[in-house]
Amino acid sequence: MFKRQVKYQPERTRTFLGSPSVIRLPDGALIVSHDYFGKGCPRNHENEESLTSIYRSEDNGSSWQNITHIMNCYWSTLFVHNGSLYILGCSQQYGSIFIRRSDDGGFTWTHPQDEKTGILFRGSPFWNPPSYHCAPVAVTIHNGRIYKAFEDCDPTIWGIGFQACVISAPLDADLIDAASWTMSNKVKFSPDWMNLHPEWGEARIPGWREGNVVADPDGQLWDILTFEAAPFPHEKAARIKILDDGKRLEFDPVTGFFDFPGSKAKFTLRRDPVTGKYLSIVNNLESIELLHQMANAPSGPSTRLHMKHPYRQRNFATLTTSDDLWNWRKVKTLVQDDSGLSPEDSLRLTGFQYTDWIIDGDNLIFVVRTAHRGAQNFHDSNQILFFVLENFRQLL
Repeated sequence: MFKRQVKYQPERTRTFLGSPSVIRLPDGALIVSHDYFGKGCPRNHENEESLTSIYRSEDNGSSWQNITHIMNCYWSTLFVHNGSLYILGCSQQYGSIFIRRSDDGGFTWTHPQDEKTGILFRGSPFWNPPSYHCAPVAVTIHNGRIYKAFEDCDPTIWGIGFQACVISAPLDADLIDAASWTMSNKVKFSPDWMNLHPEWGEARIPGWREGNVVADPDGQLWDILTFEAAPFPHEKAARIKILDDGKRLEFDPVTGFFDFPGSKAKFTLRRDPVTGKYLSIVNNLESIELLHQMANAPSGPSTRLHMKHPYRQRNFATLTTSDDLWNWRKVKTLVQDDSGLSPEDSLRLTGFQYTDWIIDGDNLIFVVRTAHRGAQNFHDSNQILFFVLENFRQLL
């Protein structure tokens, strides 16, 4: 499998690399974006993480050039529409919803100044709601409209505060104009829903985030989100029905969860137009017994992966597929730790996570937020890696 490094960040900067996205342009060039997080990372006037970097490759990923940076652009997705390149996400960590357009292949971008130039939905200053959140997941076209999932974190507390919502616009509209876009109602996660599933056991601080808009085989649109609680070893994703051309969301807490390997970390869902199969690249819990041991280790939280959510494993990335969107199977491990660390240290220190991917002819191309060989823990990524999986349909 073809592999190249797009970006490396020295650990001494206390700056980490997040939210990669990838797209192929009509002229054949590849574009990758990512943002920055951590105590040392660049920040804006509100002291918020908010910088995105753009890279371009004109040799199919063999080499990459950093062509520009975008301030007040965060957690964003690249997509192409009507020949132009767009980037859609938040203005900063828990900010407004911004969109930008590039008509020259990513070298220059429009600047959101008001509702006519890319400020789609305004957030409030510094963690006052609305505080919008999202991830670089698919921008989905369905029945003449374009969709993207977001969350409003209200109250702005990571995990339990996320309220799911969806924005959409007509395909022929001016996507830079806020008047083109509609936002659905917002669905807040209720911890009481966990009482409907006593077989799951204890589920503290439950919450959803990082939704994907995707249509099932019958054409029904869903917002499918990561779901996590503590201590909660089960891999369950949440599904919210999208109705009335994106104006309305409905969630049934009885039937709204389904088994999904890799549901505890951001994933991107897309459907292969050739086979009709749904695909994702995920961080599933492969070493569940070791995770049990580490979560219950007597020496305390220092042995765990994460104090709030001990059941996390990101030291390899797995291609998964489904025929119907609801029943998933593992296909192939695409990336795994080759550092020689012990299994415990590999879980603590290595992460191939937040993968974004697109279908490129017969190939799958993907970018990975990577913590590897020198990273201080599995979460704090020091690399963005680019991969090409050739003839991926032979695996399905």
